[in-house]
Amino acid sequence: MAGTFLVIVACLFWGMDTLIRYPLVERGIHPVTIVFYEHVVLVTIFSLGLIPSIRRIGELKLADIFSFFIIGGIGSAIATVAFTESFQYLNPSLVILLQKLQPIVAIILAALVLKEEIQKQFVIWAGVCLVGGLLVSSPDIERFYHLMVNNFGAVTSDVALKGYGLVAISIVGWGATTVFGKRLSMVGFEPKSIMAGRFLSGLLILIPFVQWDRSMILPNGEDYLRILIMVIISGALAMWFYYQGLKRLSAKTTAIAEMFFPFFAIVVNWIFLGKQLSELQLVGGGILIFGSLVIQLKKY
Repeated sequence: MAGTFLVIVACLFWGMDTLIRYPLVERGIHPVTIVFYEHVVLVTIFSLGLIPSIRRIGELKLADIFSFFIIGGIGSAIATVAFTESFQYLNPSLVILLQKLQPIVAIILAALVLKEEIQKQFVIWAGVCLVGGLLVSSPDIERFYHLMVNNFGAVTSDVALKGYGLVAISIVGWGATTVFGKRLSMVGFEPKSIMAGRFLSGLLILIPFVQWDRSMILPNGEDYLRILIMVIISGALAMWFYYQGLKRLSAKTTAIAEMFFPFFAIVVNWIFLGKQLSELQLVGGGILIFGSLVIQLKKY
C-alpha cells in the first residue's frame, strides 16, 4: 500500500502542474522553452545525485544507457513537448481522452520488457480502473461526441493527424518511462540517481530543439519564478515520491496508480479555479480508488 500511496501523492503534485504550465503556454511561451528551463533547474537540484552514477559509468551496460535515454530523452523531454504541442492541432478534450491509453501501453511494455506476469484478474481490475478514469473524463467524452457530430472534419483532417502523431509519441514515451524507470530500479539504481540521470538526459536531448534567440528570454520576470515553483512541485517533489513508489511496486501496478493524475488535476481545478466536479466524475474517482485498492490487496 505504501508504494501506491507514494505514487498517488506524486499524481497530486502533477495535478497542480496545470495551474502554471498551461497559463504559461497561453501567454505565448513556447513549450520547448518551458521544458528546457525546467530541466536546467532540475539538473541543478539533482546534480549531487549524479555522483553515485558517475562512479558507476565504467559498469554501465548498454541497456542501462538506453534506459536513461528512454526515461529522460524520450519521456521527460520529447514526450512532454509533444503532449503540449498536440493542443495546437487537436481539441484539448480529445488529447486528454487519448492520454487514457497510456496505462495500456505501460502494462504491455511491462510484460514484454520486464517479463511481468499479467494475470487475468489483474486485467479485469485494470479494466475497472480504466472505466473509472473514463468517467472522471466524462466531460471530455461529451465534448468529443459533440465535436464528432458537429465537425467531423476537425478530427480527420491532415492537421488532426499531426496531433494524433504527437499524442501517440507522448503516450508511448510516458508509458515506456514507467517501465524503463522500474528496470533501472531493479538493477540497483537509487531514486536520486535515476532522477538525476533522467533530467540530464532530457536536457541534452532538448538542447538541439531550443531556439537560441530572444524567444528564450521570458517576457516577464515573474515567469521565471512561476517555472521555479512548478519545477519544485511537479518536478522535484512529484518525481521523488514517484520513484520511491516505483521502487516498491511493479511497473504494471504503478501504471494503474498513475491514473489518479487526471482525477487530481480535475480536483485542483475545482478547488483553485472553481470548476465544479460532476456526480459522474466523483463516481469515476470512487471506482478508480476501489479498483486500485483491490489490485494492491490482491497483489496482482
